[in-house]
Amino acid sequence: MTQERSSMRDSDKVTAQKIGFLLLKNFTLISFAAAIEPLRMANQYSGQELYEWYVLTEDGAPICASDGVQITPDMGFSNSLELDILIVVGGINITRTYTAEQVSWLQLQGRKGCRLGAICTGAYVLAHAGLLDGYACSTHWEYMASLQETYPKVKCTNRLFTFDRDRMTSSGGTVPMDMMLTMIQQEHGYQLSAAISDMFLCDRVRSEADSQKIPLRHVLGTSQPKLTEVVALMEANIEEAIELDQLAQYVGLSRRQLERLFQKYLDCSPSRYYLKLRLLRARQLLKQTSMPVVDIVAACGFVSIQHFRKCYREQIGIPPSSERAMLVTPCNQTLIPAPFALLREGDADVVDKESASVEALVEAESEPSFGSVELS
Repeated sequence: MTQERSSMRDSDKVTAQKIGFLLLKNFTLISFAAAIEPLRMANQYSGQELYEWYVLTEDGAPICASDGVQITPDMGFSNSLELDILIVVGGINITRTYTAEQVSWLQLQGRKGCRLGAICTGAYVLAHAGLLDGYACSTHWEYMASLQETYPKVKCTNRLFTFDRDRMTSSGGTVPMDMMLTMIQQEHGYQLSAAISDMFLCDRVRSEADSQKIPLRHVLGTSQPKLTEVVALMEANIEEAIELDQLAQYVGLSRRQLERLFQKYLDCSPSRYYLKLRLLRARQLLKQTSMPVVDIVAACGFVSIQHFRKCYREQIGIPPSSERAMLVTPCNQTLIPAPFALLREGDADVVDKESASVEALVEAESEPSFGSVELS
């Protein structure tokens, strides 16, 4: 770095935001990477350290993603620094992979005024900590039902990602990239966000108004909008089922036309498909929550426990009790029994070490894009 460039950076330097990523066991690697990479490129394109990022685990020990890739964190709870934003990175089996210590530490960060976020299924942990009460949030569609039923004070939405005051939550896959690009645009302008999007060959930055695609749309695409609309109505009305004649009327079809569409494209009747949706919701609630069975029966629109059990065994192949037997109540035990690892005396400088963001910025100085976007 030349002395001239160094002095220019010192005079124009902005205060970097410190962003922590708390990795949970079996976190989703693609979502984690999608959240961090826009921060790296924001620094590279601006030629400034706009963002610092730190990777945390409970005890500072390496942790495995859902695909088996192991990540070595920067620090654990006992030697973490003051963060501006803390993002919980969830993954598979979220109800079994977080601990009471993690929940308590997140609550502490909330009391400190740290802006909190989550990606993939991480919102489930924030909800359990009471940190999403009264907030709108996004999570992966597989866990939307259980999160909403278990934590009714949370306003769970089908949006890809959600900003609500000092909370930012995202569903999974590559969506965290859209959320972070939106954050960068809000804080540093459209030009920087668009340049990062171009670098990552991203056709467009999806907005907060975009919704998660239900699995059916992957099958039908846009070829059958009326059928997709009816299924969306079914999914939104699980507890109180809508009569078939009424569904057909909503989309401007006759009952016979609707039945033919279901038979042609989904190989079943509308009533059978509706039943499958209700049973799928019931299965999610059985496996992911500790709700009493009688409450699940009501929440999924069944008139009696006997009818529910009969339908469940016929469609799923096992009785509901078999699903419930495998349930682990969220956070009912400490999954990492060992106490926080004590830091060795020589490890005390982990917080003071040059951050990954600084190292990445130094490496980027030889790139043609370095400092190519001038911040207003």
